[in-house]
Amino acid sequence: MSTLIEHEPLDQPVRTLSFHSVAKAALELLYQHRIMTTAQLHQLLTPAARGSSYLRRQLAALEEGGLVQRLRAQGQAGGGHSFNRPYVWFLTDAGADAVEQAAEVLARRYRVTPESAASTRQAHTLAVNEVGIAFVTHARRLGHDCTPLSWTPEVAHRIRDGQQRRFEDDHVISDAVLHYVHVGRGARTMLNLFIELDRATMTAAELARKVSAYGRLYEFVPQHPNRARRSAASTRPAWQHTYPAFPRLLIVLDGAPGPTLAKRLADRTEDLYTLTRADPRLARLARQLSIGVTTLQQLRVQGPFGSIFTPLLRGTPEERHPPTDMLLRRPDAAVPARHPPAPSAPR
Repeated sequence: MSTLIEHEPLDQPVRTLSFHSVAKAALELLYQHRIMTTAQLHQLLTPAARGSSYLRRQLAALEEGGLVQRLRAQGQAGGGHSFNRPYVWFLTDAGADAVEQAAEVLARRYRVTPESAASTRQAHTLAVNEVGIAFVTHARRLGHDCTPLSWTPEVAHRIRDGQQRRFEDDHVISDAVLHYVHVGRGARTMLNLFIELDRATMTAAELARKVSAYGRLYEFVPQHPNRARRSAASTRPAWQHTYPAFPRLLIVLDGAPGPTLAKRLADRTEDLYTLTRADPRLARLARQLSIGVTTLQQLRVQGPFGSIFTPLLRGTPEERHPPTDMLLRRPDAAVPARHPPAPSAPR
């Protein structure tokens, strides 16, 4: 997709617009992640540049070509003039069509409109991007493999047969599924992660219920409509048809900045720890599920391999499992060999 064809009226010649690879990559990112700010695109596409002026010229060319649109990000309540807010970029239908025709990313049914880009979900979507950017940034620093296209937002997983009145009743919708490859000691360890970004827009009890839905996902076995034609494959949990191992669930807490933010997030972690331990399904699956809680600030500063995740479902209220990294290893887990003979299995 190094060149894009813009069709003029039939009595005029076809005009060809050539775009740099950065512009092409920006189209792909906006297609997959829906909306992004200029700063987010800069962090992912031109991190070595001192500023974003070069990127902004590319985005301006895409906008002139009718492939992207922009609007001002929403502000906080009473958050000052709109011109102080960053631009949020998204694809037009023509831009989405161009990406799909190139067939270099997985096609998605969802299309962004100016109305959806400016909706109340905007801040949440941008915060999920920040989670992905933190993983990409630290993967670059550590020599691991996590690219700007390594996470997919809003992935639905069915958790029951039949059809309820609401799509959400039949599915758990992950804020993102992120793929990460840890590289070290001659081994590549493939990790799949469920990401839940909580901006304190729901109660702790509601968040705990969503965590419980992942327990339902772990156990859900679709019922074959014809019992006589059931096979061994049809009696496996549904997630095994998608993932080689059940992904770890990472809950990332964020909120409006303020002097009490750290305490509020610590209290929310405490509430979530208590509520999930009291859930019968999660208690039963405590050894099968790996769930950790951290904050967006910790993830940005220390990265996913810092000791920033509080494991849920482990330890006792008196003696908890200490904070650990995103691998969420158990205290009794075997220490991996220092020089593995072959790449480790996907996790």
